[in-house]
Amino acid sequence: MSVWKLVKLDFERNLAHFGEVGIGLETTGDRICSDSLFSAWVSIYARLFGKEAVEELLQLFPTDKQPQLIPPFRISSTFIYRQVGENTIYYLPRPLKFPINYPDDDLAFFKAYKKLNYLPLEIWKRWYQGTGFTTDDALELKNHTPDKTQEKLAKAETFNYSKACKIQQLPKIAIDRNTRATNIYHTGFVQFDWDKNPAGLYFLLELSPEGEKLADKLQAALHLLGEEGIGGERSNGAGRFKVSWLKLPENWDKVVNFQSGNHHTLISLFWDDDITSDLLKNSSYEIQERGGWIAESQLRRQMVRMFSEGSVFSTLPQGKLVDVKPKEFTKHSIYRSGISLSLPIKVQEK
Repeated sequence: MSVWKLVKLDFERNLAHFGEVGIGLETTGDRICSDSLFSAWVSIYARLFGKEAVEELLQLFPTDKQPQLIPPFRISSTFIYRQVGENTIYYLPRPLKFPINYPDDDLAFFKAYKKLNYLPLEIWKRWYQGTGFTTDDALELKNHTPDKTQEKLAKAETFNYSKACKIQQLPKIAIDRNTRATNIYHTGFVQFDWDKNPAGLYFLLELSPEGEKLADKLQAALHLLGEEGIGGERSNGAGRFKVSWLKLPENWDKVVNFQSGNHHTLISLFWDDDITSDLLKNSSYEIQERGGWIAESQLRRQMVRMFSEGSVFSTLPQGKLVDVKPKEFTKHSIYRSGISLSLPIKVQEK
């Protein structure tokens, strides 16, 4: 039986730069996807415990050569949490299928609904594991304005996701090595609120019995990663965080162990080289390309297309590691994680 943890990353006043494929330095995301978190975590694990230890760890994960293996752990992507009074609001990606009771004729509030890319856990749970969508929800979406703060969706912080952080561009100077000429450019940074309503990132971790044996090492590596930082611009102090490794709270325990679902929604990225028609039947999904540079190298990793968070499948997705090493790189394998983590949900079935 697996054990779940909730891990919070508190960036305090530190800036962070989370780049994405095809986006320049001027822009940053507000969170880290599961594959990037996995890569950073495993890299620091190798530095802390050595080459042999990390090779032993990676051999426990399913790949195209060993698809039958059960991974020692699965991780979600990171998502925003926000402290409001005594309550911690955890946001989850909105599944790409409508909740039960969602009306067919929704033109009056369709745009408002679609803008809710992330839902607070309270609303996510009601819509996708509880009673579903209500006429009151429809009316509030249709008529919502920022000054209306006492209705159900507003009280649950449904419309305040963007208040958790600010994204800004800071000027930097590049100096040509040969001519010493200078050039000004801008880099995008995200900064989470640390004052009135402290915010940060969190992710869910599912440990198998084999993974539980590695929990202390994984936790130590994550603390070291926090000291060194995650994302870009780490040499300038960006991306540093403090770790809270927590037992899964009761409200989350009910979410992950929900027994009445008819579909599964991704809270991580997902890749597999053996996608069956059964998996795609009655599914709703989005695909994104994942790439990037090899650390301490001028080579790019091979591009991989993955299913995005919020994608919905009628059968449980599993996932594998994929070797993205380019042909000209011969030192070692370079893995990107397509190991999925999903939550059970109830959605409308046609």
